[in-house]
Amino acid sequence: MPDSTARAELPSPAEAAPDDLVDTVLAASRALVAVAARSLAAAGDEVTLPQYRALVVLAASGPQGTADLAAALAVNPSTATRMCDRLVRKGLVRRHRQAGDRRTVRIALTPAGRDLVAEVTKRRRAELARLLAVLPQAQHEPVIAAFQAFAAAAGEIPAPGAALGWAGP
Repeated sequence: MPDSTARAELPSPAEAAPDDLVDTVLAASRALVAVAARSLAAAGDEVTLPQYRALVVLAASGPQGTADLAAALAVNPSTATRMCDRLVRKGLVRRHRQAGDRRTVRIALTPAGRDLVAEVTKRRRAELARLLAVLPQAQHEPVIAAFQAFAAAAGEIPAPGAALGWAGP
C-alpha cells in the first residue's frame, strides 16, 4: 500500500481552497490571453484587441446598431462609435442605413473584416490544438466540463458563431 505522505504537493481539486482555484484560473487566463495576443499579432498591426472583439461580435451576431454593439462590448456608445470610425477607415466594417428608417445606422463586417476574423481564429485554433494535444486523453472530458461550467458562469454560453473563437454575449 502506498505511503500517504508521498502525495503530490498540490492539493486535489476537492481540497483546493478558493484562492487556489482563483490562482489556477488566473494562470490559465494568462495563457489564453497570450494565445489570443499572438494570434492577433500574426495579423499585423491592423487592429487592437478591443477592435478585434468588435469584429468577432459582428461576425457572430451580424449587423447591428452602434448602441447594441456597445452593449455587447460593455463600453459606452461613444467609445463604440469611435472604434467603428477606425474600423471603417481600415475597411473592416461599413455603415449602412436601414431602408425603412434612414435614421437607423447599422454596422456590418466587410469581406476584409470577415477574412481577418477567420485568419485570426484559424491561428488561435491551431495554437490551442497544439497546446491541448499535450493533455492526456483521460483529462479531455474534465477540462471540457470545467471550461463549459466556467463559460456558463461568465454568461458565455456557446452560440452560433462560437467557433469564431470569441463569441459575444
